[in-house]
Amino acid sequence: MLWQPSLDEKYLRMSSAELAAAIALRRAELGDRLIILGHHYQTDDVIRHADFTGDSLKLSQLAAERVAQRGAEFVVFCGVHFMAETADLVAPEGTKVILPDLSAGCSMADMADYDDALQAWDDIHASLRADGWSGRIVPITYVNSTAAIKAFVGRNGGACCTSSNARQVLEWALRGGDAPTPRKRAAGDVKILFLPDQHLGRNTAAAMGLDVATQTCVYDPRRTRLGDALGGATPEQLLASTAILWAGHCSVHKLFRAEHCAALRGNDPAMKILVHPECDKSVVDMADLAGSTEFIIRTIREAPAGSRWAVGTEFHLVHRLAREARDRGVQVQVLSGCQCLCTTMFRIDEPHLLWTLDNLAEGKIVNRVRVHDDARADAALSIRRMLDLTASPVAVD
Repeated sequence: MLWQPSLDEKYLRMSSAELAAAIALRRAELGDRLIILGHHYQTDDVIRHADFTGDSLKLSQLAAERVAQRGAEFVVFCGVHFMAETADLVAPEGTKVILPDLSAGCSMADMADYDDALQAWDDIHASLRADGWSGRIVPITYVNSTAAIKAFVGRNGGACCTSSNARQVLEWALRGGDAPTPRKRAAGDVKILFLPDQHLGRNTAAAMGLDVATQTCVYDPRRTRLGDALGGATPEQLLASTAILWAGHCSVHKLFRAEHCAALRGNDPAMKILVHPECDKSVVDMADLAGSTEFIIRTIREAPAGSRWAVGTEFHLVHRLAREARDRGVQVQVLSGCQCLCTTMFRIDEPHLLWTLDNLAEGKIVNRVRVHDDARADAALSIRRMLDLTASPVAVD
């Protein structure tokens, strides 16, 4: 977690109405120099100030387009750190990308450390070579990862993916990624190292027809640090696996469990269950539908009147969808009764947003997020490979 300076008491004493009015004044003062982005998981108090709402890469792409159109100087990203990094990678040169609270990180992204990835890469290759395997590993990273991991992936011939296009990217990887060969590949001569979310990797592998019990295994860097070779996987598992899954997860989506689905099925068999593929495979297998955040939003907005839905994703988004759907006679609730909210996203609030805008209006840039030059080109390459592959606007998580 990065260090965030404490706010002056004046920001903490202001009411929400006072904060909103002050933010509106600063926005008017900054005009077209400013773009504010609001991630779907933000609270309503923050979302109401956003020029655009969406998810991660989609927001970064929108910001890049609008910066170019307006000549904006500042992009204030009300999200988490890896999202601001991604915006910095895709925005025009010279754009200042700002995160209102530097402590707004992502636990999933933090589960894949660059040094751990380097060790895993070397150790996995060494184990496979010792068993006579001479194929190629293509690394794929979920966009919910640090710029350092994106750079590691780009440098080693891999690409980013989103939950919308993960299958398309994994199929590209199994064809040889950025270096396909004209010959028909032998079974097993390409493997995928999928970072950092094991659940998206496992659910995508299953959708592609892989037997996840025998054709995937998990590499856990914490076990490697404790002296357990190969992250707890065996040489035999690595050799048999098509996809090696990094032991990461989303702290929000991990809260949804199969018993939540079973309880709903017992109480209301007509209720549809709709979940994000960051959920455990046992939850995805019991759901009626699974898909990205944009898929979830679209499904609820197109749902017929009278339908009932239990949604397995972040609380604030589900709450907004439920409020919107109620007017159409569609019932929406969170799959679990627990508070499934993104606590790091929750660190972005109106006081921090106003503090950021006050500083900009006074000529001071605070909390600028910029990807280091050593990682910049390779990280951007991993994103570009995905965009070239999908060749259409990307709906992301």
